[in-house]
Amino acid sequence: MAKTKIAYFCQSCGYESPKWLGKCPSCQQWNTFVEEILEKSSASVPNWKSSPASSQRANKPVEVTDITFKEEHRLLTPDKEFNRVLGGGIVAGSLVLIGGEPGIGKSTLMLQLALNMPNVKVLYVSGEESDHQIKMRAERLASEKSEIRSPNPDSHRDEINKGCYILTETSTQNIFKQIEELQPDILVIDSIQTLHSSHVESTPGSVSQVRECTAELLRFAKETSTPVFLIGHITKDGMIAGPKILEHMVDTVLQFEGDRHHVYRILRTIKNRFGSSSELGIYEMLGEGLREVSNPSEILLSQRDEPLSGVTISATLEGMRPMLIETQALVSTSAYGTPQRTATGFDTKRMSMLLAVLEKRCGFKLGAQDVFLNITGGIRVEDPAIDLGLAAAIISSHEDIPIPAKTCFAGEIGLSGEIRAVNRVEQRIAEAQKLGFDQIFISKYNMPTAAKDKKRLDLSRYTIDVKVVGRIEEVFGLLFG
Repeated sequence: MAKTKIAYFCQSCGYESPKWLGKCPSCQQWNTFVEEILEKSSASVPNWKSSPASSQRANKPVEVTDITFKEEHRLLTPDKEFNRVLGGGIVAGSLVLIGGEPGIGKSTLMLQLALNMPNVKVLYVSGEESDHQIKMRAERLASEKSEIRSPNPDSHRDEINKGCYILTETSTQNIFKQIEELQPDILVIDSIQTLHSSHVESTPGSVSQVRECTAELLRFAKETSTPVFLIGHITKDGMIAGPKILEHMVDTVLQFEGDRHHVYRILRTIKNRFGSSSELGIYEMLGEGLREVSNPSEILLSQRDEPLSGVTISATLEGMRPMLIETQALVSTSAYGTPQRTATGFDTKRMSMLLAVLEKRCGFKLGAQDVFLNITGGIRVEDPAIDLGLAAAIISSHEDIPIPAKTCFAGEIGLSGEIRAVNRVEQRIAEAQKLGFDQIFISKYNMPTAAKDKKRLDLSRYTIDVKVVGRIEEVFGLLFG
């Protein structure tokens, strides 16, 4: 019998050591070494045994022209936002990791999905809650037809999705035994940090246990073509707990974000092998569960009775979805020696760059002013197309002149003060027109440069007034005169 080989790895930099060290010699971090099993004993057997066909099959190299491609089948869920984030539905045999802060709604989202999947057998494995706790949560989660809130207990039991099965277990050996008997269509694990395998001698949640349990679930998903959803915890730094290899093993990584003081939650795609990695899904957290928001522009725009200075509307893109967001700025005289620069939902370094351009190219004295920026709705935007809207909001607050409420902006600002072109400007214009805006400012570089170049932008099909500008001084001249 071969002996089990053990080594110690640094969680920060990956430094390997034959024994445990208090301080890593490579990155100088303390208490970062964890035990890893390099080679198991020969007596250990994987939990999910390979089928005889797969164990006897030998893969051979094939020319790429000889490979037959068959369109992948996706399982659509009743949640359109969830389908969009996954790239069009659930792919058979995919392994999806969902991370987020405690209490943000990860378990609620997956239980709500399991309860509302018609004609699909879903096994919900929970290592954190009991059967009664999950039942209480299922009672609270009401679908659109209020199927779960039936006054008659007998009809109540019949109307709940019969294909949803609950298993409270943390041992992977026992979980796979129940899977073989039940043979579910979808498997949900809540959470991966609570599972443990008998083949790894470490506590649940450790690096070895998380990696081993994920490898067994990955093997099960690929061999049986069963979609598996893993709920994962995050660290205080906002990273998914466990080894970094966990994110490389899975097919899709979703991040569930949101502010506890806001009712809206954002499901963001971090990695997706079957679709775009920049998609976004927005939900509203209610007492009866999560409600999908089909038109996020309406919730991100506040209803104002009177014009206010420092408030503009910017057109942004998240994945394939155009959105109009409200950008707010406040510029005031600094009461202390050093002016403050604070941005919520926007990069602070890019804000400093915009302030330098406004002071150098436009002559506004902002060096001794406190500047505060805010993206409403609790979301974070990295699209450079909101630069023009933020710059207009800053000058509007500085001069205390309100900008018309039906004005929208979509343009990137360069260091020389030019308005640079943005991608997919047609969708931004169409979204502003759909929501009833009167005018939108875009870059002149989005216009066709020659008569034959007609596919870049055609303004004749829009009823909204499109203002084409080339420099930031032109924008301020049209807005403030």
